Amino acid sequence: MRPFELTAPTTVEEALAEPGAFLAGGTTLVDLMKLNVMTPQHVLDINALPLTGIDTSDGLRFGALERMADIAAHPGVYPVISRALLLSASQQLRNMASIGGNLLQRTRCTYFRDVSTPCNKREPGSGCPAINGINRMHAILGTSDSCVATHASDVAVALVALDAEIKLESATGTRTVKLADFYCEPGDTPHIENDLRTGELITEVIVPRLDWAQRSTYVKVRDRQSYEFALCSAAVALDIQDGQIVDARVAVGGVATVPWRLSQVEDALRGKPATLESFEEAAKLAVEGAKPLMHNSFKVSLLRRTVVRALVEGSR
Repeated sequence: MRPFELTAPTTVEEALAEPGAFLAGGTTLVDLMKLNVMTPQHVLDINALPLTGIDTSDGLRFGALERMADIAAHPGVYPVISRALLLSASQQLRNMASIGGNLLQRTRCTYFRDVSTPCNKREPGSGCPAINGINRMHAILGTSDSCVATHASDVAVALVALDAEIKLESATGTRTVKLADFYCEPGDTPHIENDLRTGELITEVIVPRLDWAQRSTYVKVRDRQSYEFALCSAAVALDIQDGQIVDARVAVGGVATVPWRLSQVEDALRGKPATLESFEEAAKLAVEGAKPLMHNSFKVSLLRRTVVRALVEGSR
């Protein structure tokens, strides 16, 4: 880790007036600083900022500094969000990690985290060794010739499924962005991972009211049962009336470069009976556009099965 200056602003205005890297729980930033993947000269500890609070009175609103564990345990939080948080990391990390920081976490691609290897995310134009290298954990959706790294967040998948928005503040003003639009597929610019502009800070997460999201779930398939990133995951919310699917929300993780909304699966489910046959037929559309690599072709069938499992669980 390289030397850096640490300050601790106490207001949002103070924090936005100083250039640097924001530190909340530190569960991503500190790791990457230790590896010299990120080398900020100035770090701002923002934990004293008034960016906490959980409001479930009309939809959901979370202050960006709310800890993952506290949101997961809060009554009124939709099951798909709670379950995604509880299946993330360890209890100790969930106690530390903020919701805003979780949404900004960087990929766990081993090539990205090893500064001795090329990586287009760290050094644009240097190459992507994962494409022809060890790529079992990598993406099959939203990839490009420049990058095949997966997005790491679990709760981002659930929030994208629920049409969540984030509030962003800077010294020049405030804007609100749909989380699905915030993330950027790699294309030719994999170093641009999201639409966070210089000097901006996530201050709040907003989930629109969706009463039928009480019937929702998050399924995560991984190599071991705890403290492991997803090989494939699925967030599902279903509005079922008289045995028929009136509406559906489906998004997946562990298989794409960004949290991946499956709108074509949702369309295929609407108006159909809530049966295993309907779920299996709709899930076939989940893999449209998939581009498996040498070591992760199993993710094609795993994705279909994970979506079906989540739909079955979410329909109960």
